[in-house]
Amino acid sequence: MHLSERHNPYFEHARWKAWVAYRGRRPVGRISAQIDDLDRSYHGPDRGHFGLLEAVDDPEVFSALFRAAERWLGAEGARRVLGPFNLSINQECGLLVEGFDHPPTVMMGHGTRYYPAQLERLGYGPAKDLLAYWIEAGHPWPRAARVMLDRYARRVRTRRFDSTRMGEELELLRGLFNEAWAKNWGFVPFTEAEFTDLGKTLHLLVDDDLVQIVELDGEPAAFIVLLPNINEAIRDLHGRLLPFGWAKLLWRLKRHRIRTGRITLMGVRSQYHNTRLGAALALSAVDAVHPPGLARGMRAAELSWILEDNHGLLNILEAIGARLYKRYRIYEKLLAPGGS
Repeated sequence: MHLSERHNPYFEHARWKAWVAYRGRRPVGRISAQIDDLDRSYHGPDRGHFGLLEAVDDPEVFSALFRAAERWLGAEGARRVLGPFNLSINQECGLLVEGFDHPPTVMMGHGTRYYPAQLERLGYGPAKDLLAYWIEAGHPWPRAARVMLDRYARRVRTRRFDSTRMGEELELLRGLFNEAWAKNWGFVPFTEAEFTDLGKTLHLLVDDDLVQIVELDGEPAAFIVLLPNINEAIRDLHGRLLPFGWAKLLWRLKRHRIRTGRITLMGVRSQYHNTRLGAALALSAVDAVHPPGLARGMRAAELSWILEDNHGLLNILEAIGARLYKRYRIYEKLLAPGGS
């Protein structure tokens, strides 16, 4: 479904090609290339993306894959290639460069150690690093954080997502996300169709109280989504959700305690960025998903991904005991005129 042009609303504003490399009859690698017209409308008409990268540790295989992707992207007018994006910045993206000793959490990639060197050999360099933080449940917050929450307690309240008003609530979250992230590097807004599709998928996995909306003086100002780390529940399914994998997964989510989670979506209205009130809204969001996470047996969570230069949020996370434990990288390359 994710790669179906009929079913994935990403393809309403994007087009793509994909290639598989073979040695004899054995597949040894794959890659995709995407042209996202919505991304180009925000960041210029010369951009293209690559993604879905998997390959054996062989320079010849990597060269063949990227040569195919770059030729197609160049023919589509791309002169600057960025990736990996699977398929966009609002989906799985980035190449793991630090933190290989920790297993991947849900909806995060986990390439092998040789990938960065292979890309750099082909002329790709760092464009932006995306960070993943880890926080243990029960870690005592510093007094300053509690004082800040108390200071705005009369103005700030939190409420759970109301799935009985699914469409209205999803549109509220989409608006909050798009506004909160609008000035960030690489930003591309969620379309209504994309966010609805994402919301319907997450609703199968996330109970209402794991999505919290923070209101300031009665108006929505921030939100957060804590996703159970379903990777714990699918390890023995070996990647197969059909014919019975989905049933096993949903049963395990209801009957078994998952020990970890991932804060996968979070945002604070841009007018409150870099202010004490903005920090209080972010802290309130994290604080709001703590009790329902604990009630489900979660004892730790990943907060990802976060731009390396989002210093305001990074300072908040480190102040409440979160630690940097993984680093992902978006790579880029300028194509020569007429080719790679």
